[in-house]
Amino acid sequence: MTAHQQWTAEQIPDQTGRVFLVTGANSGLGLATTRALTARGARVLLAVRDVAKGRRAAAGITHEQPGAQVAVGHLDLADLDSVRAFAHQVRADHPRLDVLVNNAGVMAPPRSLSAQGHELQFACNHLGHFALTGLLLDLLSVGHDPRVVTVSSLNHRRGRLRFDDLDGERGYSPMAFYNQSKFANAVFGRELHRRLTAAGSPVRSLLAHPGYTATNLQTGTPTGLWRVLLGRIGNPLLAQTPARGALPQLYAATGPVVEGGTFIGPDGPAELRGGPTTVPLSPAAADAETGRRLWEVSERLTDVRYPGPAPA
Repeated sequence: MTAHQQWTAEQIPDQTGRVFLVTGANSGLGLATTRALTARGARVLLAVRDVAKGRRAAAGITHEQPGAQVAVGHLDLADLDSVRAFAHQVRADHPRLDVLVNNAGVMAPPRSLSAQGHELQFACNHLGHFALTGLLLDLLSVGHDPRVVTVSSLNHRRGRLRFDDLDGERGYSPMAFYNQSKFANAVFGRELHRRLTAAGSPVRSLLAHPGYTATNLQTGTPTGLWRVLLGRIGNPLLAQTPARGALPQLYAATGPVVEGGTFIGPDGPAELRGGPTTVPLSPAAADAETGRRLWEVSERLTDVRYPGPAPA
């Protein structure tokens, strides 16, 4: 794929009849993604932690787009019991899914643990999406042009997996553990591609990042200096709008020519903003041994096993 600076949401092909699931769809990139998809005829399930906010977002979409097909479901990605309950309901309501957009996330909070005792960012940003994807993979396998789009970050290039201290018991830095979770997203998306390919699955795994986009991610959970740097200073000076920031994940989800395993990001300087284009994944995130090791840890921590053979 070459640069597509002029590619906009108006160029999304007709999505009538297709079913999308977008996590974190009540605000920011998730809401912008949902708006763009429903405008092209898609049916979108908004997977949200706060159902009231999700319903307000859905009502806003139907007000702007009378006839838009939206539904709201409760999903707390940091609680694996919630992930299982949500997946069970999706399976009861939908015979298939066409696209899953793993978009939701938290950023740089004080150290806290999930319901199952895992570091919150790793739990929400990675483990919850790993479990959700595995629990819904058979619905995707019967979808039309099925895809899983996992949203990572520029920060994945600064991340590493602390396999001996994933929960930060020995030392915790909010941004370092955010970078770890985004690195895990990148490793997961590429390893999922390997495994789907080995299994001969029709599902494609793709990765995307939004560059620097103004959302409540920078102002919702960070504390202290990070809130000031990311929200009050960075957003006005550098950030693009959620509608622009969502273009890479929209292209990954709907672009007519995009290969599995591809990483889509902005084409501007330092990948901070611009139109969607293919961007490099860090060599560390593309490493097959790291992918295998993260996969085994994720299966153990979530108790979710994917069907199909592992790659050779």
